[in-house]
Amino acid sequence: MAFALAPTAALDGYRLEAHETVGSTNALAIDRARTGDPGRLWIVSKSQESGRGRRGRAWATPHGNLAATLLLLPGGDLKHAATLGFVAGLALADALDAVVPKGRIAVAVDGASAGRNRFELKWPNDVLASGAKLAGILLESTMLEGGRFAVAVGIGVNVVAHPQDVPYPATSLSALGSGCDAETLFLALSDAWSDNARLWNEGHGVAAIRGRWLERAAGLGGEVAVRIDGNVVRGTFETIDEDCRFVIRGSDGTRLTVAAGDVHFGAVASAAAT
Repeated sequence: MAFALAPTAALDGYRLEAHETVGSTNALAIDRARTGDPGRLWIVSKSQESGRGRRGRAWATPHGNLAATLLLLPGGDLKHAATLGFVAGLALADALDAVVPKGRIAVAVDGASAGRNRFELKWPNDVLASGAKLAGILLESTMLEGGRFAVAVGIGVNVVAHPQDVPYPATSLSALGSGCDAETLFLALSDAWSDNARLWNEGHGVAAIRGRWLERAAGLGGEVAVRIDGNVVRGTFETIDEDCRFVIRGSDGTRLTVAAGDVHFGAVASAAAT
C-alpha cells in the first residue's frame, strides 16, 4: 500500500509528498517553505536518517515507522500557531482510535486520568498508549518574506519499533499487538487533521481544541513533576490555560503556569524526575 491522502484532506486542499526515506521531514518542509511552497503540504516517510525531537534531541525513525510533517502558512500570530501542536495530538489520537481495534490496546493504569482513553495526550507534545510514549510532535517555524511565517508540524509515530535506550517508557503499535502499518495510519491521520483543523479555525477555535485536549489529557488531577531549566517543580496537574500552557497547583495552594518543560507523572513524579 502506498501513502495516500484521505479524500476529505484532498478536498480541503492538502497535498502529499511521499518518500521511502528522508533525512528529516521537518527539515524538508522548512526547505519547501523557503523556496515558495504555499503550504498545506504533507511530507511523509517510513524512515528518517536524521529525525529530531524537542530541544535538539534525536528522534529515531527505523524503517516502517511513520514520519509525517505538515507544512502550513497560517495567518495570525505565532502565539496562536504554537497551539497547532495540540491540534496534531488530537488528530493523531483520533486516527489511532480509528485504525486500532478496540480491545487491542488497554487504557493506562498510572495517573489520575487513567481509565478514560486508550491513547492519551501528554503535555506538551507526546501521545501515550498504556502509559508509554508512542508518538512525539515537534513544531518548527521559519520567517518568510513579507513578514509571513511557515510552521512545520512534525509527527513521529512508533509503528513497528520503539527505542530501548531512553529514560522513559516507550512502545510501538507492533509491541502493543496492532498490525496497523504506517500508510494506513497516515490515511486516517490526514482525515482526522482536517476535522481538527476546522475546529481550530486559524486559531479562533483554540478554546474548543483545549476542551477536547483536556478530555484526553494524561495525568490530569494527579501528582506531577516538571523539570524547568534544571529545576524540578512538583504539585498537581490542574489544567492547561487558554494559551495551552501547563498549570500546576502546589501543596500550598499556589498556582504555577509553565510554558515549556519536561513533565513526569505518577511514580516518576514521586522520584527524582531526573
